[in-house]
Amino acid sequence: MLRILLRGEFMAGDIHAGADALVVDIRDHVATALRDLAEGDTASIRLGEELISVKLLQKITFGHKIAIAPMAQGSEVRKYGEVIGRATEAIDVGMHVHVHNVEGIRGRGDQADREGQG
Repeated sequence: MLRILLRGEFMAGDIHAGADALVVDIRDHVATALRDLAEGDTASIRLGEELISVKLLQKITFGHKIAIAPMAQGSEVRKYGEVIGRATEAIDVGMHVHVHNVEGIRGRGDQADREGQG
């Protein structure tokens, strides 16, 4: 049983054998790798009750994010059912999603200053 702390409450869910990555919320654009995955691998990803397959376009390290939906440059990136950032370039399904192609948008004092909020 997987227990996840979200908004101060623990949520429990089953992890089924055979998954290489996990999606926390079905609205997410990314899955989290449960082990190191090589470029060219086909990852089995648990998406709710469904097991989907995604061919990896890049190496994905344990704990890092895999794109399971295409994201246009400037679009929101969702994980845990929440927006975690904005794509700084187009991201294809199977790509590594991390700081090199996603800009965080929470707690950005530099952006608040530019927008006259800081």
